[in-house]
Formats: sequence, C-alpha cells, structure tokens
Amino acid sequence: MKHCLFFIGFLAMGYGSMAQGGQSKKVLADKIVAVIGDKIVLKSDIINYIEDEKRQGHEVPHGADCMLLEQMMVRKALMLQAQKDSLPISDEDIEAELDQRIRYYISAYGGKEALEQIAGKSIYQIKEDNRTAIKEQKLADAMQRSIIENVRVTPTEVKDYFEKIPKDSLRFYETELEMKQVVAYAKASRELEKYAQDELSEFKRQIESGATSFDRVARMYSDDPGTKEMGGRFEFNRNDKSVDGAFSSTAFALKEGQISRVVKSRFGYHIIQLVSRTGDDVVVRHILKIPQITDTEVNEAIAKLDTVRSKLVANTLSFGEAVDKYSEDENSKFTAGSITNAQGSPYLTIQDLDKSLLPVYNELKVGEYSKPVPFTDERGRKGARIVYIQSKSEPHRENLKDDYNKIAQRVMEEKKGDMLNHWFKTKMPTFYISVDEEYRHCSEVSQWLAVSADSKK
Repeated sequence: MKHCLFFIGFLAMGYGSMAQGGQSKKVLADKIVAVIGDKIVLKSDIINYIEDEKRQGHEVPHGADCMLLEQMMVRKALMLQAQKDSLPISDEDIEAELDQRIRYYISAYGGKEALEQIAGKSIYQIKEDNRTAIKEQKLADAMQRSIIENVRVTPTEVKDYFEKIPKDSLRFYETELEMKQVVAYAKASRELEKYAQDELSEFKRQIESGATSFDRVARMYSDDPGTKEMGGRFEFNRNDKSVDGAFSSTAFALKEGQISRVVKSRFGYHIIQLVSRTGDDVVVRHILKIPQITDTEVNEAIAKLDTVRSKLVANTLSFGEAVDKYSEDENSKFTAGSITNAQGSPYLTIQDLDKSLLPVYNELKVGEYSKPVPFTDERGRKGARIVYIQSKSEPHRENLKDDYNKIAQRVMEEKKGDMLNHWFKTKMPTFYISVDEEYRHCSEVSQWLAVSADSKK
C-alpha cells in the first residue's frame, strides 16, 4: 500500500464533486461497488471524482479508479475507527471546512451565481449535500493523525537509511539558500495621499449622479489588478482574515447599492459598493487607488533601514528582533523574516529569486547584512529592504552533513507509511468488507478481501 500517505492527502485536499450538478455527466446505472462496515462506496463516487479532476485540468493517473476505490475504503475504515474511539470533531470545524471550500469554488468559477448555475443548486444545498462527506473526511484525518502522531526518528535510523542508498542514486542538489528580510514600505506624501482620496471622492460623485457606472470606473481606473477586469467585483466572507479589517467592516455596514465614503486599508484607499449580502458572505465592487510613490519617499524608507542595519552590524539588535520591531511585510513577519518560494519553502534556489535580489545575492556572504536596497513587491508597493543570507549550500550530492533534515524527513514519511500500513493490515480484517466483481482485480482491494476472508474462517 505504498500510495497510502500520498493518496489520502490527495483525497483530503481535493474538493471532489462539491461543484458538480446539472452539467456533470450522469451515471446511467449507479451501483454499490464496495461495503466496509456499514458504509458504502458508489460507482458514481469514483466516476464523479475522476471527471471533476479532468474538468479542473488535473492529470488522472492510470489505474485511478482502483486507487480511488482503495482510498475511499481507507477513508471509511479510518472514519469508522474514529467513531469507535470517539475522536472529537465539532460542528464548527465542519462548517468552517464547508465555508472554505465554498469560497474556493466561488473564486474558481467567478462568483456565487456562476457556482450555483454550474452546480444546479443553491449554496445552501451544496453545503448540505456535502456535509456528511466533509464530516467523514474530518474523522478520517483525525484518525490518521492519531495513528502517526507519535512517530519519531533517531539519528541512527537516519544514518542507516542513508547508508543503504546506492552511491549512484544519491540526489543532486543545486545551490540552496535561506534568505531573510526586513522591509520598510515607502509612505506617500500627504499631497499625493490627498490626491488619491479626492480622485475617489470625484468617482463617487459621478457614479451617484448617474454620469457613469461603478463597473466602468473600476475597469478604467482601479489599481487592483485582481478585480479591475471584473469591474471591481470582489466576494468574501466576514471571517476571512486575509481581507483588511477596515475594508470588511465598511462593506458589511453598507446597504445594497450604497457606495461608501473613502476608506483607507493597508493596500491604499477605496470606495466600496455593496452588491449583495447573505449572512456572513458579501459581494462588493470596489475601486482602489494607491497613492503614487516618488524617489523621495523610497529614500526615506532607505534612511529608516540604515539605522536598523547599523544596530545589526553593531550586534545591539538581532535579526529576529529587527523583523519583529521594524519589518512591515506581513508575509515574512510571521516567518522570522524568511523569504519563501511559490511552495512556501524557505529553501530557495537561484531560480526562486526575483530580479532585484540577484545583485544582492551575488555580493552578499552568509551572515552578512545588505545595505538597504529599493524594491517593488508583488502587489506593486515600493519600499526598501535589508537582506540577510542565513545559510547557503553549494551544488552537491546528498550527504548527511548538509542534508540531514531532508533525509530525516524522508525517513519520517517512510515510518509513517509503515505505521499506517501496519494499522490497515491489522484493522482491515476486523471490518466487514464486500467489493463488486468489477473491482476485485484492484491489488490492494483483493488483498484486503483475502485477509478478511481468512480472518472469518
């Protein structure tokens, strides 16, 4: 059962057939293809999941139907054991997961109305139809965590694992580095801030007078690239922590069709129009104006960080303290200043570095602090940053000295897999198992059936 950990994760992360509805292919003759305990797996469960993966552009591996059946049976077994062990799963956890997945689909399909049209049912119906499946998945996840939560690895196990790897099979690593930063964003002058506010006030006046529409002004003048092409349309939930607090509270205080006063957020200045509100879900349009930043303001940010760097060089301030006290980047602030790649890893390759970091990388040694350098972040905000290289590895073949943590992580995953496989080997015979003839060729399923039959003799 070597795919166990990978595929359970695949099922847990995938959003399955939550958005399926009127446009889905119909299963002409649905049937029960597996029974485990008092739980069933339908053929439509497998077909719909595969079709949904294809619609989302995901590659479906050969033998996916067998892997899916095996993992759906695994999920049922884990869930049944979790119920026996009375593992706690709250209604609040289930509701939060449903809300998160609904927001994902609303974003993916371009709005609440589009999702309801594709699903052929209301948001409320989608949530109710998927509530049981989400509860089962939560229980299965909790049971899986309880099985592997005490798995640990020792240095001896890591060494033994590494020494068994053939020398010509050792992995090759390109240069990797851990890079941290302290960021100061440039603050626009009062004159340019007032200009942005006045511009938004004039937009509001024109829209309310009927001279133009909110949609048209947003498309032409908004500084938010994520919503500009949709006329400023933005949907979110009251509990979404990524939405600025001032923006959210203003939106929920509006009446339908009403346009807000000019509101300041951490992104800039906005006017907001309420489109609709249902409970804690809201649809708005907004226009964002980011006050222009000149070289003068960027130089002020550089001067601020010059003082911070002096303290770092004099060892009167640690880099972690500098991040906590002075950094204005919300992403790296909570990772001790680490710059991460697209996968969220702090271990960067040269390809992960943006263009403004390459000159710094070429000049900086491990343990050194760069002079404050100007940069523009992914949202277009200008400022300056001090960069610090915490570690750097040269291109090399895998070895215990440089790559211990990576090797230890592989040993950990292998031990977790072995632990789960042992659990299934001992627990599966305790459940009633029945599988339709169509799927009895599936390798893992056939083994479970044989073991289950032997245990009942």
